Amino acid sequence: MTNADVLIIGGGAAGLMCAITAAGRGRNVIVLEGSNRIGKKILMSGGGRCNFTNLYCEPSNFLSHNPHFCKSALSRYSQHDFIALVAKHDIAYHEKTAGQLFCDASSKDIVAMLQRECDAAGVRIVTQSDIQSVAHDEEYEVVCGSGRFSAPSLVIASGGLSIPKMGASGLGYDIGRQFGLRVLETHAGLVPFTFTGALHELMERLSGISVPAAVTANGTTFVEDILFTHRGLSGPAILQASSFWHPGETIEIDLLPGIDASEILVAAKAEQPRALLRTVLAAHLVRALVVELQDHLWRRRTETPLAEQSNDRLRELGRSLNRWVIKPAATEGYRTAEVTLGGIDTNELSSKTMESHRQPGLYFIGEVVDVTGHLGGFNFQWAWSSGHAAGLVV
Repeated sequence: MTNADVLIIGGGAAGLMCAITAAGRGRNVIVLEGSNRIGKKILMSGGGRCNFTNLYCEPSNFLSHNPHFCKSALSRYSQHDFIALVAKHDIAYHEKTAGQLFCDASSKDIVAMLQRECDAAGVRIVTQSDIQSVAHDEEYEVVCGSGRFSAPSLVIASGGLSIPKMGASGLGYDIGRQFGLRVLETHAGLVPFTFTGALHELMERLSGISVPAAVTANGTTFVEDILFTHRGLSGPAILQASSFWHPGETIEIDLLPGIDASEILVAAKAEQPRALLRTVLAAHLVRALVVELQDHLWRRRTETPLAEQSNDRLRELGRSLNRWVIKPAATEGYRTAEVTLGGIDTNELSSKTMESHRQPGLYFIGEVVDVTGHLGGFNFQWAWSSGHAAGLVV
């Protein structure tokens, strides 16, 4: 039996931050990571450059059944605190869209930084530690392929169900249920949509085309690019909207955000009466998209000059571009989802410490908790902040 002050299950962003913080307080910390190396999700994130936080991180950027839960942790370890850590290690980074911060070189820089911080604090990391059982008597006892470990504090940082090929599993939820915690239903989040029938055929024909759009799901709108794929729709705006969508619901796409398509068409009729609809729209949309939408939205390729169409008809056509309502068949699921919605009910945890109310010494941090960020570095910031919160007290 190997004894420690703190056992952490999961060597990802949240688990490593918790370990660094706790060990920095003089605690004897052991991290049990199921795969062959730490930080696998960090390494693959952001196209290999890791969108490690966002300059404009606010509680409003997170989804949870309790939207107030994340406030304490985020305020006590903010994006600026993590940026300072990155700067301390001389990691070059840059800002992309809307405050998203990426490494200039590689995600490996962030993992190497966390490894150095762990080494300096004396954290012991045990990889390939597939968890076989967790029990509690006087202390928590964890049995895994690497041996038996015991500690008075156990932190669950095992992540969610997203991207199972990276080793994702429901382990954290199982442990929560084992100790009587309520686990909310989980769903894939930040994930592409799929379609069937005529819509699927349309997406296939448009595969590879990316355009700016405003996508609305359940009253929440995101204005970013969308990408047509051979399976359906992806791109930042779609991924964002997917976290608000429920099966059976429609989404609304404005293909000309900030532009009143109806007025453009009516004005074009007055200025260029012999122009064709597709010619006018091609100045604002990819021509291939215009051609396909004429078939899909208007059921025919409108080749007659604008002068031969009524203003009411042109306004109707314009409205269909500003408000294209479609129903996804499903999402691509956990296979490609960036995050998992739902999880350990925040009502079961202290927002200050991440400790279970009903099971002293048991903590849940990161993605396993019912706190999910928007796309753009927010989920990493939740990992850093929640890991730090638990690390201050374990």
